[in-house]
Amino acid sequence: MRALIIAAVIALSGCTSMNPINWITPHKMEIQQGNYVTEDAVAKLKPGMTRSQVRFLLGTPLLTDAFHNNRWDYPYQDTKQGKLVDKTLLTVFFEGDTMVRVEGTAQPAERAILPLDASAPAQQAQPAAQEAPKQ
Repeated sequence: MRALIIAAVIALSGCTSMNPINWITPHKMEIQQGNYVTEDAVAKLKPGMTRSQVRFLLGTPLLTDAFHNNRWDYPYQDTKQGKLVDKTLLTVFFEGDTMVRVEGTAQPAERAILPLDASAPAQQAQPAAQEAPKQ
């Protein structure tokens, strides 16, 4: 009986449809690396801002080059199911302590910021009037 079971296992292991390697795949994580810098944050940058003001808006840069102290790099990479989906690089250039220019691309804002419609009537929250109890 034992020999029959061993022979069946050996015979079935050669079948490609029964081979677990073909249909079992490892889990591939979604990996986001780098600085997620949005377009609306970049739009707030103005030439002449200090390094601390830029750091406040964009966050601490992922890469600072010791040989090029006049630039900060903000790379971003998004990988899903083991495949590269998105890769961007935003570079901020400085002269001394002031920002002079920005190059590269940023990520879209997570929520669209809609402009206020000036023609629409203003809706203000009115506090509910409290009536005195009648006697």
